[in-house]
Amino acid sequence: MMTTLVPSLDHLKQAYAVTAKATQITPLLDSAALARETGAARVFVKPESLQWAGSFKVRGAYWRLKRLSPDEARKGVVAYSSGNFAQGLAAAGQALGIPVTIVMPIDAPAAKRDATTGYGARVVLTDHGERAREEVAAATAREIAETEGLALLHPFDDPEIVAGQAGAGLEALEQLDARNASADLLFCAVGGGGLIGGVSLAFHYLSPATEIFGVEPEGFDGMGASLAHGVIETMPIGPKSICDGLMARKPGDAPFAALRTAGVRGITVDDQSVRHAMRIAFERLKLVLEPSGAASLAALLGGKVDVSGKSVLVVATGGNVSLTDFMTHMNDGRI
Repeated sequence: MMTTLVPSLDHLKQAYAVTAKATQITPLLDSAALARETGAARVFVKPESLQWAGSFKVRGAYWRLKRLSPDEARKGVVAYSSGNFAQGLAAAGQALGIPVTIVMPIDAPAAKRDATTGYGARVVLTDHGERAREEVAAATAREIAETEGLALLHPFDDPEIVAGQAGAGLEALEQLDARNASADLLFCAVGGGGLIGGVSLAFHYLSPATEIFGVEPEGFDGMGASLAHGVIETMPIGPKSICDGLMARKPGDAPFAALRTAGVRGITVDDQSVRHAMRIAFERLKLVLEPSGAASLAALLGGKVDVSGKSVLVVATGGNVSLTDFMTHMNDGRI
């Protein structure tokens, strides 16, 4: 059996040294209001929604593109994504002068599709019908890669993507240290697992006492189930979630290996708790979060874990949501 690479601390630091020059430092918010509401000693929120292209994805995308050979960079890359990786990769490609093609499900949010083309990427839409949308999009991306000679990139199942996304965790650790603080608990959303793979490894190496929780939508908890059983599991096709960026049916090998190494545990949230978290983020933190970006905050506010007297870090992953969709969620899903 082939062993999946788990990036070392030196690997994470090497990636961060490169990506830090192309990304912006997102703040670490210290929310007394959330601490009072949850009973935590302190609640820190790291809004990666304020990153370039509206999410953490540009970190991993930029690092992955920097690892291309000169010939691969000249020809360009293709990947599939429901939106945030699409935007992150398109933005990174634009910055590095690398052509990017993105395959997106036809039901991906229009705001994310428009933003992706705005960064100069070519977008190819797929109609998945009753099939799992990531399977259809992935097959189309493979076909394009073969016929056009493009490098095929996976949005999360790649040790280099994991290493690049770790920058969010390393940055948060630097910010906590600057305040003479630490995190007893960490909440981070899980789609395919690229972000939490990198973040969990950063904390595993540098803050091993931190308990880490991966947050998934109900019905899409492939990572949680896989971690619980010790093998990668695929979730059945079921009802959709408003967390469109977290609807992967199974985790990637690379993120799964990282999370097992870091001892991450899985928890789930429902759509209503996510809508509530979006409202709280807007009213208390003045942050506009998309549903996927608010999932980790929903886990904290929903009492999924006892945080009494603890110092908590919440990674708010993205803010790519249209005004119309945001207001619909604020009205509890009603137009």
